Amino acid sequence: MTTVLTELGPVEVTAGPGRDDELWLSAQDTEALTGWTMKPEGLCRDDVCMPVPVERTDDYVRDGLINLAAFWRRMNNPLAYSRNEDSWAFGVSAQARKASLNSLAAPDFSLPDLDGGVHSLSDYRGKKVFLATWASW
Repeated sequence: MTTVLTELGPVEVTAGPGRDDELWLSAQDTEALTGWTMKPEGLCRDDVCMPVPVERTDDYVRDGLINLAAFWRRMNNPLAYSRNEDSWAFGVSAQARKASLNSLAAPDFSLPDLDGGVHSLSDYRGKKVFLATWASW
C-alpha cells in the first residue's frame, strides 16, 4: 500500500509497478485523490486538460494506469516522495496557492466541538463566522 497526500487529504492506494520516480494509479484512484479525470483529450479537471504527449504516451498512460507523478511534474506542481516510495505528497502550484490567498476565501476544514459533533466551515457558508486560533509555539 502507498499513502498519498493531496489537498483533498491522505489516501491509501495500491500503486502499479514502475521506475523510481513514477506513481502508477488506476483512473479511479487518480480522480479520487486529485479530482483529475482521464479523458480522450488528456487528464482533465473542470475545463482544464493536460494532454498526453504523443511521443511519450507510455511515460504517462500504460495498461489502464496513469503515472500521476509524470502528469504532476508536467503541470509544474510540487511533489515529494519517501525513499522507498510508500509515501507521496502532491502539492498545488505556487500560482494556484497565490490565487487562493488573493481570493480571501478560507479553505474548508472540519473540527469536532466539545460534545464530539463535527462542524465544517462550509456548513456556515453565507453566514458570519468568527474563528479564534491559538498555538503554544
